[in-house]
Amino acid sequence: MNKFGIINDQQLETWWMHAQQKVDRLMQKEPQLAPHAAKSGEYDGLTLDNWISGFWPGMLWIYYDMTGDQMYLDAAWDWDIRMERLTLEENRFHHDVGFQYLPTSILKFKLTGDADGRRRGLAAANFLAGRFNLAGQYLRAWNRDLPGWAIIDCLMNLSILLWAADESGDPRFSHIAKAHADMALRHMIRPDGSTCHVAVFDPASGGLLEYKGGQGYAPDSCWSRGNAWALYGMANLFRYTREPKYLQASQRVAHHFIASLPEDMVPPWDFRVPNQETEPRDSTAAAIAASGLLELAELTSPEVGAVYHHAATRIIASLSQRYSTFGDDEHEGILHSATGHKPEGVNVDVSLIYGDYYYVEALAKLWGWSHRVF
Repeated sequence: MNKFGIINDQQLETWWMHAQQKVDRLMQKEPQLAPHAAKSGEYDGLTLDNWISGFWPGMLWIYYDMTGDQMYLDAAWDWDIRMERLTLEENRFHHDVGFQYLPTSILKFKLTGDADGRRRGLAAANFLAGRFNLAGQYLRAWNRDLPGWAIIDCLMNLSILLWAADESGDPRFSHIAKAHADMALRHMIRPDGSTCHVAVFDPASGGLLEYKGGQGYAPDSCWSRGNAWALYGMANLFRYTREPKYLQASQRVAHHFIASLPEDMVPPWDFRVPNQETEPRDSTAAAIAASGLLELAELTSPEVGAVYHHAATRIIASLSQRYSTFGDDEHEGILHSATGHKPEGVNVDVSLIYGDYYYVEALAKLWGWSHRVF
């Protein structure tokens, strides 16, 4: 077995180049809206205040960092500038500013020293911190009339608070991140490593009221992408804080995720949906988990880490060989068979930009990419 586990050097290089060709092709179109879902091979676009707006420029920044090619920097440079302009008018920014500003402003700052990137990243962290509910110890999700809702996805956004604490020297960011993470440990990550999607609190008293299925099958089921968010998010918490409870939580979720996978290593959209064989898969959950497992592999002992690394490379190999669009030059997405929101019938069996991002991120990590942002 070589350093890439079950993937040999030639395979990794081939998949990396195929993904790069997809990125180059879409880059030539100079999209002004954020690529989101490719239902029939062509990405649609959302305004830059939508939660997915950081993933496309994030891929450009990764390829710039890995290749040094100026064209990627040029294509990525103004995305966070245009995002920031939307903060001056009515907009849709909410708890997901981490997804938006970590792979744009903050990665730009890390790679180029851009002072405005740093400023935008800190402003986004301040915005997120302002959503903290002191009574319930959670970061409020979304902007609808849902002041008591907290969601598992937000564990990934905590990285922007932890980065801001380190960058600014202001520990309040870390206090809030750890408080939300501890809430998730109490209420959202179950003893067996499964996870709920939505926990609803009384926003005045902070008391837990109920669970909701959200994008999962049911309140007591386990939405696979949410499970992947928790795996990766808790690993990030440990990387920043070195508090063992976060590592233990990430490992517990990782064991659940890996043990629940079908033979081809790509999960159904919910691990507890009846008749899994007839249900849509979610390649985004697989890509997110693979990148998170590679984090865990670095954060644990060599013996334990080898288990996570092996699972990650098996997932990446399956995505590359069975779930990629590499045989279709006209398709703008990288991975097919993504599931956005099955209960509402939205974006089922499509390509989704965040699945593409985490696939590219995982490949980059196998190449030794070290400029982590999540």
